[in-house]
Amino acid sequence: MEMICLDLEGVLVPEIWIAFAEKTGIPELKRTTRDEPDYRKLMDFRIDILRRHHLTLKDIQDVIAGIRPLEGAAGFVAELNELCQFVILSDTFAEFAKPLMRQLGFPTILCNSLEVGPDGMIEDIRMRCEDGKRKAIQGFRAMGFRTFASGDSYNDLSMIHEADGGCLFRAPENILKEERGLYLAKTYPELLERIRAFIDEG
Repeated sequence: MEMICLDLEGVLVPEIWIAFAEKTGIPELKRTTRDEPDYRKLMDFRIDILRRHHLTLKDIQDVIAGIRPLEGAAGFVAELNELCQFVILSDTFAEFAKPLMRQLGFPTILCNSLEVGPDGMIEDIRMRCEDGKRKAIQGFRAMGFRTFASGDSYNDLSMIHEADGGCLFRAPENILKEERGLYLAKTYPELLERIRAFIDEG
């Protein structure tokens, strides 16, 4: 029995923080997990910028309300649902994810949460657990699943390497140079073909 594990941002939907950076005109917020391997460091950096610019959770949610899935993503998710069991493993936050999940048909997502002050300012993050994507793969394996993982960023690498099979999806050049041994899928049909081959191997 297989469990397919996918990242969210950059794989199924656009990068939330890049959209927010473009809306607010704050270029520093374009820095993502494609650039920074240390997620805690990245989020501390983001929260500091939000604080300095007096930007609240609602300001981010207002931008998320206008985000649509990447072209072809909804159809890909529908095909994947017909093919096998899958889950989204993301370091995003429950406070961000719901409207995006609605557009994708409410697939299962395991993500983190935010600590928000009474003034609506984000004060901290509450991680599901450290290195949660890799540990989720370990948990699925312990339940008897063969696992396949795919993502595009530094914080996806541990789950891809931990899984029984996997590949990068539309990853940037800096990651491709560091991970030459990983297959790169550039389109949803290509990713679906890779997943089908993994299932057939089982």
